[in-house]
Amino acid sequence: MKVAVVGATGMVGEVMLKVLEERNFPFTELMLVASEKSIGKEISFKNKTYKVIGLAEAVSKKPDLALFSAGGSTSQEWAPKFAEAGTTVIDNSSAWRMDASKKLIVPEINADQLTKEDKIIANPNCSTIQMVMVLAPLHKKYRIKRVVVSTYQSITGTGLKAVKQLENELAGIKGEMAYPYPIHKNVIPHCDVFEDNGYTKEEMKLVRETQKILDDRTIAVTATAVRIPTEGGHSESVNIEFEKDFDVTEVRKLLSETPGVIVQDNTDVNTYPMPIYANGKDDVFVGRIRRDGSQPNSLNLWIVSDNLRKGAATNTIQIAEYLINKKLL
Repeated sequence: MKVAVVGATGMVGEVMLKVLEERNFPFTELMLVASEKSIGKEISFKNKTYKVIGLAEAVSKKPDLALFSAGGSTSQEWAPKFAEAGTTVIDNSSAWRMDASKKLIVPEINADQLTKEDKIIANPNCSTIQMVMVLAPLHKKYRIKRVVVSTYQSITGTGLKAVKQLENELAGIKGEMAYPYPIHKNVIPHCDVFEDNGYTKEEMKLVRETQKILDDRTIAVTATAVRIPTEGGHSESVNIEFEKDFDVTEVRKLLSETPGVIVQDNTDVNTYPMPIYANGKDDVFVGRIRRDGSQPNSLNLWIVSDNLRKGAATNTIQIAEYLINKKLL
């Protein structure tokens, strides 16, 4: 099992290596791959030092598996080259998610769609993953008509440049800006670029990806994505309208029995999900579960997850583990 981590020097790439080590992922050869400016850089992994190599060299080595987290343009150019060399690519960027010929996978929900023929597999957006982990069992039981979601997203979703911006602002240093405004003591209702419809790309990912993963284009989704000055995870306020009525106790039980989901919902002792608790964990946390009294068959939830782990690195590696377990590699 020859494994390439593409984008190994980036924020998600670093977490990917941590998760590979924690889960004792099987490989006989590991290639750490990055852009030209990082070639030759040394990275320590499992008490061994690896030299970063370039994309062309990695393709020539024909890895069995390539875990991509190197941005959309890199994925569009290089993922097909790896696939042509016989490599199975699991890609973290938005490049292939809405491609009708590519599967968009959250293992707990739809990994059974995968076959040996899938050489490029798309990993969903971080904010989508945590939401659909909670929506999927509810949709199965009650049928979702509409979802209204507002996100409170960590600066780590933007990358190292954003983390540096916040650090500079906290220290009173003027530096490079990842955002058009200060993020310290601020909230920016702007994640990714604006589309012609007035929504951001991040907001439309929540719409389109949710429908694709749940395999139901009738689910209406509307989103507002907001950047806040936190690290450790994304939070989401989610309002769901169902076709069927529900019992809140039954909803809690259903979610508590869902693999990968942890219910934190006891307002008597102020127990609810927060990034400070989700940081470094692979689960999706859900709480503030309550009926929406303003309209029939409607529910409010609060969902939090570490966007670099289940929202990116862990989900990617879970896909790879599924492929290995089902002998699809």
